[in-house]
Amino acid sequence: MNTGIYGQLLDLAAGIFLLAAVLTLWRRDLAAIVRIFAAQGMALAAIALLLGLHEHRWDLVAVAAGIAVLRVGVLPHLMRRALAAGAAAGGETRETQPLVNVAASLLTAAALTLLAYAAARPLVRLAPSPATRALPVGIAVVLIGFFTLVTRRRALSQVVGFLLLDNGITATAFLATSGVPLIVELGVSFDLLLAVLVLQILTTRMRVAFGGTDIDDLRELHD
Repeated sequence: MNTGIYGQLLDLAAGIFLLAAVLTLWRRDLAAIVRIFAAQGMALAAIALLLGLHEHRWDLVAVAAGIAVLRVGVLPHLMRRALAAGAAAGGETRETQPLVNVAASLLTAAALTLLAYAAARPLVRLAPSPATRALPVGIAVVLIGFFTLVTRRRALSQVVGFLLLDNGITATAFLATSGVPLIVELGVSFDLLLAVLVLQILTTRMRVAFGGTDIDDLRELHD
């Protein structure tokens, strides 16, 4: 693949990847958040695919296909099922009262992105390439995912925050090391799928037992 075209496509995929993370902070409708997560999964698969094609590594192409199946198809499907079950039981389908409002969340995302670029600058200077220049995006999504995880109150929103965190770690590994071995990615993917299945079961049990999945309400019940 031509280096110039490769760099432009990689920048585009990384930009969509970061934009999807920011949009999860902007949107409150849980169904829309799930769709945005699926779009981010497609961008992550595109990053792996571009790396594989540029370096002629077919194992990375296989990893990209696995990422697309799991993070664009399977995981969003499981979250939609959990959301549909909650809506049928009369549960909330929106993140109504996050601990940090939308405007402050977007400003925080901008600050975290700047922090990621500042932290990654020495690595970019050490080995400048299209992949390492996109490395701050992976770090920024890790930070935004962690921020989402700790500031959202609905259980499904926190699941999305956890998955954003994992997507960011995966993208950072790809961009910093030109990919990870196929067996490692498969192991991580199966662990991630198991974690989401467990979280879906727990969310369903919480809804049946307490009538909702607001973490603050459950904490009040504990107190």
